[in-house]
Amino acid sequence: FGSSRCQTLTRPCPLILRSVSMPAAAAADLIWECVKGNNSFIRKSPNMPVMSAEAGNLCGLNSYKFSGLANAKAFDVKCVKTGSKETIVMTTSNKKSSRAQKPGSRLIQAGVKKQTKKGLAQIAKATEGSFYRRDLIELAQKKYQKVKTSLKKKKVVVKSRRAGK
Repeated sequence: FGSSRCQTLTRPCPLILRSVSMPAAAAADLIWECVKGNNSFIRKSPNMPVMSAEAGNLCGLNSYKFSGLANAKAFDVKCVKTGSKETIVMTTSNKKSSRAQKPGSRLIQAGVKKQTKKGLAQIAKATEGSFYRRDLIELAQKKYQKVKTSLKKKKVVVKSRRAGK
């Protein structure tokens, strides 16, 4: 009894040697049909379009075109505050398909230059240059401009008491 048990433990198990394949990700259309009516990111208000707060949603609308959940290629430009510093960040999906099933590493954030000419060129290179969501290039550049203007602080104008005299 004891000797046969030792033999079974030392033999390699055929199930372990087989390569385990990951199940294929669901189609984007199927994910959108499941998510479009009800998910944790939807924000509804009366007399307003249905908005969405998901990561990778460029316009914030609950739409298949802009969805960061349903699309395999998500894209977003936003402002991120770290401490007292505010930076402009471009969010894209990871190029490795295996990362699509890992929520923590699905999206990649890359910094964008604040100098207008270089920042717009960086966005154009990420979208148009690498054939990645070319349909969103104009919207992304407009949003970049708006985010950049939102970073400007109002200057406090101090009136001189002597100027009026």
